Amino acid sequence: MLFLQILIDGFAISSLYALGATGFTLIFGVSGVLNLSHGAIMVSAAVAAWAASGILNLNTYAGAMVGVATALVAALATYFVVVLPIQKSRRIPTEEKEIFVLTATLLWGIMLQELIAYFFTNNAKTVLPIVDGVVEILGVRTPRNEIFTAAVCCIVIGLLWLLVNKTKTGKAVLAASMNPRGVTLLGLELNNIYIAVWVIYGVLAGIAGVLLGMFLGVSSYSVGPLTASAFSIVVLGGLGSVSGSLIAAFVVGYLETFTAYMISPAYRSIPALLLLVAVMYIRPQGLLGRR
Repeated sequence: MLFLQILIDGFAISSLYALGATGFTLIFGVSGVLNLSHGAIMVSAAVAAWAASGILNLNTYAGAMVGVATALVAALATYFVVVLPIQKSRRIPTEEKEIFVLTATLLWGIMLQELIAYFFTNNAKTVLPIVDGVVEILGVRTPRNEIFTAAVCCIVIGLLWLLVNKTKTGKAVLAASMNPRGVTLLGLELNNIYIAVWVIYGVLAGIAGVLLGMFLGVSSYSVGPLTASAFSIVVLGGLGSVSGSLIAAFVVGYLETFTAYMISPAYRSIPALLLLVAVMYIRPQGLLGRR
């Protein structure tokens, strides 16, 4: 019975991690940006959805849409306000721009975190679930919202795969991740591709943030752990590898769930971090990384 509970809960949390990490690694794979404001953007989505439903009295669906829209705006602001000015700056040496972007996104994330804490306090916020009730699976009572969360994550990841592999825009994004210079030689505007990728990322982070708010709840204190989890998953899977991130998300999700049930929730992140350290020594490029 306990094994089945771990299996069900682990799948739900792993699906959430996979959705969040997919956007994170897509940004790096295409534009080379490690966005350390990732956790803040996810929390912004969840808090916005909570505020829309709890304060503005919008229905659950409308609140969720507000949350996703908030993450999209935050993602585009990250690109246009933080990342792009650094990338276009002539005062910063080219070889130093990557570390400047890394630091800037980290500081931007801290600013968003403090704004959330200032306007909405540090108390945990739980978004009203779209699906209520409990269902029994082979004797294990599981909230319907947990199943809904896993299903939505899998569907969105599937739609992302179709977008990348079956549409013109997606194929341009894929080509940009492999050979940016070749894309420009084909007459495609690289800046437009980058904007499209940040839009996709904002939507993915928004959906993941809202679902996380419904599933576990969030607060401003969640920003750091969420960014750290996404970063760990992306490094473990291989920087720039979406497939690797998906595999790593399920490894980390199940490790955390097993630890929480068998040892203590307080230590749930430790095994995944130890695994990350081991992988960095044995296979620095990650599970499926190319660089």
